[in-house]
Formats: sequence, structure tokens, C-alpha cells
Amino acid sequence: EVQLVESGGGLVQAGGSLRLSCAASGFTASNYAMSWYRQAPGKERELVARISAFADTTRYADSMKGRFTISRDNAKNTVYLQMDSLKPENTAVYYCNARQVLKEYWGQGTQVTVSS
Repeated sequence: EVQLVESGGGLVQAGGSLRLSCAASGFTASNYAMSWYRQAPGKERELVARISAFADTTRYADSMKGRFTISRDNAKNTVYLQMDSLKPENTAVYYCNARQVLKEYWGQGTQVTVSS
């Protein structure tokens, strides 16, 4: 069974940090580009960060550059999102995504709430 299980979300004060993890199972995650998306209430899901299968390239949404860092450990089938200097507008459900040309998988999401 294919699974992407996110963890690490929670409540944090503005300026704080959180580290999200996404554990993949049931497929060879090292062959997939991995991404984090977020969806705030009343808004569309949007890309936060993406990392290539071999971790040689990363991409970030403009508003996250310099504060968020995506990384992966293919030996552990896990992708991470380090979030620093969090702001209230970062409050959202964060989703893990795995994508190949013809396949795509989503996790169930983890809630991140940043209080002012």
C-alpha cells in the first residue's frame, strides 16, 4: 500500500520553527520528485517547496525562500521541511507529494498553526 505520512506539525509562536517529516512507503520514493504543498482556509493548495529525486535541485515559493529548507534522505524514504522564522500567514495544512511522469501520490496533511 502506498503511503505518505506527514508529521511534525503543531502550534508555534511567530518567529519559531518547525520541522515537518514525510515518510514514504509502498513505492520507491527515491525515484520521485518530492514536494510540500500547503492549503490555508478558503485558499487553493499551493506549492511550498520541491526537491528532485536525487536532491540535486530544489525549488521554493518566493515567500518561503530563505526561511524554509527542503531536504530528503532516500535511505530512509523521508523528506523534510525545515521552517524557520514562521509567520501567522504560514498557518495551513501542509501536504507531502510524490510525483513521477505518470504517477502522483499525496499524504493526508499535517496542520501548522502560527500564533501572533
